[in-house]
Amino acid sequence: MKLTLLFFTFFLSARLIFAQGFLQTEGKKILVGNNQEIILKGIGLGGWLVQEGYMLKTPYSIAGAEHHIRNEIEKLIGKEKTEEVYSIYHKNYVREIDIENIAKWGFNSIRLPMHWNKLISDANPLTFSEIGFQTIDSLLIWCEKNQIYLILDLHAAPGGQSDEAISDYDFTKLSLWESEENKNLTVELWKEIAKRYFDKEWIGGYDLINEPKWELGTENKPLRDLYLRITDSIRTVDTNHILFIEGNWYATDFNGLTPPWDENMSYSFHRYWNSNDQGTIQYLVNLREQFNVPLWLGETGENSNSWFLDCLELMKKNNIGWAWWPHKKIDNVVGPLSAPMVSGYQTLLNYWNGTGAKPNELFAYAALLAQFENLKFEKCSFQSDVVDALIRHIDDKTSKPFKELTIPGKIFATDYDLGPRFVSYNDVDYDNTKGLGNAEWNSGGEYRNDGVDIEKCTDQITNGFNIGWIETGEWLKYTVNVIEDGYYTLSIRSSANESGGKILFAVDGANLTEFIDIPLTNGWQNWKTTILNDYFLTKGQHDIMLKFYFSGYNFNYFEFTQTTVGMNEENKLPEEFQLFQNYPNPFNPDTTIKYSIPQYSVGDENFHSLKLSVFDILGNQVKTLVNKDQQPGIYEITFEANELPSGIYYYELCCGSFNQTKKMLLVK
Repeated sequence: MKLTLLFFTFFLSARLIFAQGFLQTEGKKILVGNNQEIILKGIGLGGWLVQEGYMLKTPYSIAGAEHHIRNEIEKLIGKEKTEEVYSIYHKNYVREIDIENIAKWGFNSIRLPMHWNKLISDANPLTFSEIGFQTIDSLLIWCEKNQIYLILDLHAAPGGQSDEAISDYDFTKLSLWESEENKNLTVELWKEIAKRYFDKEWIGGYDLINEPKWELGTENKPLRDLYLRITDSIRTVDTNHILFIEGNWYATDFNGLTPPWDENMSYSFHRYWNSNDQGTIQYLVNLREQFNVPLWLGETGENSNSWFLDCLELMKKNNIGWAWWPHKKIDNVVGPLSAPMVSGYQTLLNYWNGTGAKPNELFAYAALLAQFENLKFEKCSFQSDVVDALIRHIDDKTSKPFKELTIPGKIFATDYDLGPRFVSYNDVDYDNTKGLGNAEWNSGGEYRNDGVDIEKCTDQITNGFNIGWIETGEWLKYTVNVIEDGYYTLSIRSSANESGGKILFAVDGANLTEFIDIPLTNGWQNWKTTILNDYFLTKGQHDIMLKFYFSGYNFNYFEFTQTTVGMNEENKLPEEFQLFQNYPNPFNPDTTIKYSIPQYSVGDENFHSLKLSVFDILGNQVKTLVNKDQQPGIYEITFEANELPSGIYYYELCCGSFNQTKKMLLVK
């Protein structure tokens, strides 16, 4: 009896976990299950079932649309091998591990771009592809297991709904809008989709036509008419799922598509490279208010992390869900996953771009196999900064470590903290609001997707990348763990093609160094190390800020090496005199000065007469800090300069034959 009750309890709890209920619209909201509002946070699986040349880096002129890409591959390796490499491509691009991680990252939905020719194997007589639908079936199972909604998007409709590569448009054939046969196929395809998935609760809805782009008149009547036909066809077999309706001209123009014609529909808009102000979406908000229907940002992305956050804050302010684009591309920084490019594939790209010789069949075949093997999740680079910007920043704008950084140790400049602009970094150019082809946020286009400009580095010691295109006012912040108290030597690695550059280090908001001059090296990748001595750091976690001034230089890394003070192992006493750099420096109004007195030789008296004085730039003594006998040890004293004007000062330690002077800067 107890076992039966236990099993029933487990079964009921499992049902409660997995039986979420269909997504439904109610007024301006999208609801789930027990009438709870859900804000969709999705990502698109672009490039998988509908190839787009820019994701594969193929040239638009000859290989932008999927059928062009396939034709170019077939010319190189033949039809049979093309079938093989495409099978591997589709097998590797999206797997269960991809969906598992999308859910772990914090997304609650996936938008699947579909190509009609993956689902229809023959138009006359109409025959549907079981292999194509099995792909969707498998994806849905993975989504169900990970409790993430799947929204089906007809990304490439029969004939093409636009004259762009994104719809796999073939200008030698009739478009969707020029052919009744293509319209009929579209209607029948959606009916078949609805018949197969009408009872699937983890299907979040049907995105009927992606980004129409055609001259359809001011009221878009052909688009509305086709939507009505598709809706009627779907509703004969499926009344459960939301219909997402996109406007003409890349899902921006909803003229003629109102009022709503179904009780369970949402208008879906797309946006790229817009300014993230209320005025850019107010016409959509007005549409929602007037017709009491939800909005969904069904596709956006291809910008900087800073733009992502600004866009998400705009959506949050207006209570609009979203789906980002896309989850994976070859050799990129703007999405969560980047498939590394193999050298052989670059050879193919060179040929297609007209800058290289035609490779032979075996070479091209091997290059494609290698590149498509790199599409696997575990072969891809995970761009944690992108996911951090999309998921965390909207609610948590603090910085957190990009990598674990410790001192003593070398810290590469590109490993600054995760976090929004003005929190973890500042950069002058940080997003693109000027349109396609005007990406300005990362001039190097490498490693991370913030405004920080990062390029490949050829220094002998490198993580592969360096900071470049530096401008005054830019800065980077690093969360570091200092292993133990002590004085450290600071080494910085820089290159400069122009003179005049300066940097400054601050710890926990207080300047650690004076302005450090960047030496001229006569080359952007001619590197030189600058060494500065005696900076005191305390044990524990600290924020280090690296501030840049002027331009004309690159930065690779900085390193703190603990100074060898020569501690006696038995008594833990210094073995030499040492005067350390004050901290903070510059300072206002006080700073700390440390010095060490060594253990004496046998027979020496156990103290020394010591004097520590401060002088102005003219050599006038302005203050005596210490003038007495002291025993061996490490000492620190606070110099208060409330009564002194801003300027350069010197402090001097004298003890017997030992004499050492350091410079410090008072800034008020």
